[in-house]
Amino acid sequence: MLTVDDAMEILEEEVTEDAYRAGGSEPLEQPYLTATVFHLARKRGVWLLVLILTAVLTVNVMSFFEATLASVVVLATFVPMITGTGGNAGSQAASSVVRALAVDEVQPRDIGRVIWREVRVGLLLGVFLGALIFPFISLIYEWRIGAVMSLTIICICAWACIVGGVLPLVAKKIGVDPAVFSAPVVSTLVDATGLVIYFSIAQVILASML
Repeated sequence: MLTVDDAMEILEEEVTEDAYRAGGSEPLEQPYLTATVFHLARKRGVWLLVLILTAVLTVNVMSFFEATLASVVVLATFVPMITGTGGNAGSQAASSVVRALAVDEVQPRDIGRVIWREVRVGLLLGVFLGALIFPFISLIYEWRIGAVMSLTIICICAWACIVGGVLPLVAKKIGVDPAVFSAPVVSTLVDATGLVIYFSIAQVILASML
């Protein structure tokens, strides 16, 4: 017989597991203060290694567009803004979809509907943010830099929301815990792909400066 206490214990274990994986760590399976330092490091280290290997993509992208950066050095100033915005937008989408999966509001078969919904959300967020930053960046630098940033933010938000919405569904489909593809993994993937979008847009708009 499954008692209320048993159900609450199972629920607590599942919530705890999702919380750890959402932060890029494996569940401790024991109270935090009783776990050894080595145990804590081991649970976190595996995911840090995975994320570091994934971050190599970002380094390769920066190297590939090194000539573009050298020609328009100011582009490097906005890299943290681009990666941060993309990572945050993707994490928001991933968190929403992981939660929807947990309460059985969506299923992997709904991937088309999720993509259509998230791309619209991303575009709306991108237009809102892009419209806000365009006048400030244009005033400080010039309108072409402002245009690069605004268009990039719009594309990044749309792309990040798609990635964040799709990955948990893919994970569910292949039998992996959707929480694994939450904030850290989505952020790292969006960082690399987002920089490709950023520098590609910059090359088109700033062609005369390169």
